[in-house]
Amino acid sequence: MESTDFLNLLKRHQAAPPISVPPEDAVRVEATEGTTILALRYRDGVLVAGDRRATMGNVMVYDRADKVLCIDDDSVLALSGSPAMAYEIARLLEISFQHYRRSQLQVLSLDGKLRILSRLMRENLPMAMQGIGAVVPIFSSYDAVAETGKIYFYDVLGAQFETVDYCTTGSGSPAIRGALYYQNRWGDEPLAEMEEARSLTLILKMLETAAEFDTATGGYRRSAQVFPQVMRITASGIGSIAEAELEPIYRNQLQI
Repeated sequence: MESTDFLNLLKRHQAAPPISVPPEDAVRVEATEGTTILALRYRDGVLVAGDRRATMGNVMVYDRADKVLCIDDDSVLALSGSPAMAYEIARLLEISFQHYRRSQLQVLSLDGKLRILSRLMRENLPMAMQGIGAVVPIFSSYDAVAETGKIYFYDVLGAQFETVDYCTTGSGSPAIRGALYYQNRWGDEPLAEMEEARSLTLILKMLETAAEFDTATGGYRRSAQVFPQVMRITASGIGSIAEAELEPIYRNQLQI
């Protein structure tokens, strides 16, 4: 009988990515890092966003990095930390979902998807402990049964936590976590009750705030046409919010 677990299938055929820990006297590699990501639950679903900057120490390596990835028809993975390991985890996650669907002729449950990601995070622990491969993701999906968006985040050990209204990780997250709490608790409207336009404006404001206080987070750059990456998850599916839709918000609402 064919295994429904793609990761076990890789190991059985000795095709799993090798995980090695270099000796203590090995030359330390300065890894590329990516931040900041956040997810907000709003009236119709979830908005997931990330800035585009990737850094190596105090050097900006790239200003158009993709940190928000569509995994399947109703799941989005936002990634902070090491892009090399993050993209590998996202690729294995996507293929695992596809393998289950094709072998079982049905879609993997949300709980099953969460467990696979948790396992991938645990298997990445040796790299994370070296300080060059840590990944802190946010997994977002639309729960058709509950008819609401769902947001989950993980630590480097693979522990999974569900957050009700919002989540942010990455080096710029401390600058905006308190602002999101304040808005959700004492603002004139809770995050989950906002319409999409207002939630989108709030997300862009939060990313600009993170960029102001964290040099590793990139802000909007009009001259170079560098926009953050934003995806929406609703009952209708997943879609990217076009840069043409973001530009008027920066100009009219954020006055940038």
